[in-house]
Amino acid sequence: MKLNNIHEVHKFLEAVNRAKRVVWLESTEGDKLNLKSQLSQYVAIGALLSSHGVDYELFCASKDDEPLFLEFFQENPDTL
Repeated sequence: MKLNNIHEVHKFLEAVNRAKRVVWLESTEGDKLNLKSQLSQYVAIGALLSSHGVDYELFCASKDDEPLFLEFFQENPDTL
């Protein structure tokens, strides 16, 4: 799922923290940010909140974690 902007940072990070396995963002340039790392979370959220025009795609290592983000995206459709 491609992300453009996140307005509900707290709710997004709650979904990340509830995920059982690794969740990461990958930029169109190939940069990967592991969202289970707090340092990477700060970098990722900063990038998503900025207007640099870089899109990020969200990946989950486990299919079991995907419903957490599907629920988030249903509640926050402007994120996609």
